Amino acid sequence: MAVSSLAREVSDLCIGKPAVRSLPLSATVGDALIALRSGGEDRLAVWAADRTRHERKACVGTVCMVDIVCYLCSKENIAAPGAALAAPVSVILPPKAAAPLVRRVEPSSSILEALDAILEGAQSLVVPLRPAASRRKPAGGGGAALEFCWLTQEDLVRFFLNSIALFSPAPALSVTDLGLVHPAPLAVRPQDPALSVLPLIRAALVDQTSVAVVSDDGRLLGEISPSTLVHCDQRVAAALAALSAGDLMAYVDCFGAPPESAIGAIKARLQEKGLLSMLELLEADFSPPFLSSASSSSSSSSSDEESSPAAALQRPRRLRSAGRSGSYSARMGRRSEEAIVCHPESSLVAVMIQALTHRVSYVWVVNDDYFLVGIVAFSDILSVFREQLD
Repeated sequence: MAVSSLAREVSDLCIGKPAVRSLPLSATVGDALIALRSGGEDRLAVWAADRTRHERKACVGTVCMVDIVCYLCSKENIAAPGAALAAPVSVILPPKAAAPLVRRVEPSSSILEALDAILEGAQSLVVPLRPAASRRKPAGGGGAALEFCWLTQEDLVRFFLNSIALFSPAPALSVTDLGLVHPAPLAVRPQDPALSVLPLIRAALVDQTSVAVVSDDGRLLGEISPSTLVHCDQRVAAALAALSAGDLMAYVDCFGAPPESAIGAIKARLQEKGLLSMLELLEADFSPPFLSSASSSSSSSSSDEESSPAAALQRPRRLRSAGRSGSYSARMGRRSEEAIVCHPESSLVAVMIQALTHRVSYVWVVNDDYFLVGIVAFSDILSVFREQLD
């Protein structure tokens, strides 16, 4: 019965999904930044022109705010982030030799085929929408332009949760008994410079997990999650360049309305590091005139008390209501230090419900004293259901 359920078409999972917003491969990093800030999407598809067809066929990758922030904070660009925005968007896409992170799946494909594509390493699947659901007309007239939607690990985990009774007794077993708890290699201390976390953030973005922030004795203090950073904007790049890992967590949580003292502390730290060009990321609105010519940086002085990022960022702060400028943590009703956790004895179905409820693709595993034991990711969960079918 489980196999027959997976024989259903992928199009069943696409019902109600919006069409993907896209960028051409000729766009710049600045174009991607403006598009992300002006829309409500977390990421954009990047398409290569297919000269043999009128339909946009080749999705060569995706771009999100985390890609842009990591690019601006890289060694090559941190001294001149404004100039880096003029580079083609291809510079933040995976190299051609790398395994594709996006794969196209036809609407008539089975859910089992979609599952295999995800388990083979695809971050997400791009699926053409049925003609009846695609009503946008091309500029030159004629038939409706072909549109696409995303399918992700979350969509498949939700599907399996809805079909959970077909896989008994595995869902009732603990994540430990199923061998799903893996060590958490992406971990830092709160006092570590946030810039040193950059490679781990990149890895977490690819793995669709997160970076744990742990104490010296191994207790989980919080996380720096790409799923949180993706809802910020370019200003978080300045914070990442200036702060420690622990202070970055605090800044992200108050991102929608950071206190002036926090901004002053970041400016002071950037000045200490000689990263004056990063100051423009805090103040520019990134309209096209800004992108065409770098503006001169200005800085404001702050008192000794304000120049301490820890003191400034840990003061009480108000969070804005949901919106592009508000952080993901605020909108989900939790903070970065309130990471989603389970215990080694937690059942598979309980962990699935927990992750889906909080819209994360992983759950940290801790013991009774909150020492970090490991992590359970959606990819591990999906592998259990695939093994059940085998």
